[in-house]
Amino acid sequence: MAWIPKPSATASIERRAEPYLTEALMQSLRETILPRYETKHAALLPTLHAVQHEHGWLPHQAMAEIADFLDLKPADVIDTATFYEEYWLHPKGRHVVAVCRSIACEFTGQPAITDAVKAKLGIDVGETTDDGEFTLIELECLGSCGTAPAALIDETLHEDVTAESILDLIEAARNAKPH
Repeated sequence: MAWIPKPSATASIERRAEPYLTEALMQSLRETILPRYETKHAALLPTLHAVQHEHGWLPHQAMAEIADFLDLKPADVIDTATFYEEYWLHPKGRHVVAVCRSIACEFTGQPAITDAVKAKLGIDVGETTDDGEFTLIELECLGSCGTAPAALIDETLHEDVTAESILDLIEAARNAKPH
């Protein structure tokens, strides 16, 4: 099979006027994250987490700013962010529905749960609703095999989930007041 190159050399980064890595965020990183690591490179993962926590995702502009801040190549930051599943490279919904797809959850009903969420929200795994309210993902394991199937809605673990109960949980999240 022949290599099909991506047009990386001609790609451009969409930029906004204000930086994602603000002075306040950089100061916080200098005081709380960088002192914990022997090198700046070692602080890459927690820096990515801090920026994502602040903005909800990691735009390419933010990754370029992180590279400058940590004296790294932008490619190293992008490679790292694309390697790990916990980094969001596209905006996500206000609520994230994460259905566990481990073997225990699969055997106890996960496919029906995922199908119920897809039907309810009108999206597929990895997609976000048009109104920006919900993103559906599947995770490998939530560590709740004894109470499978399990799901996370936002950061709350739900156990012994059914195709019916997940719909109620989605409605509860929809009706919850924003933080």
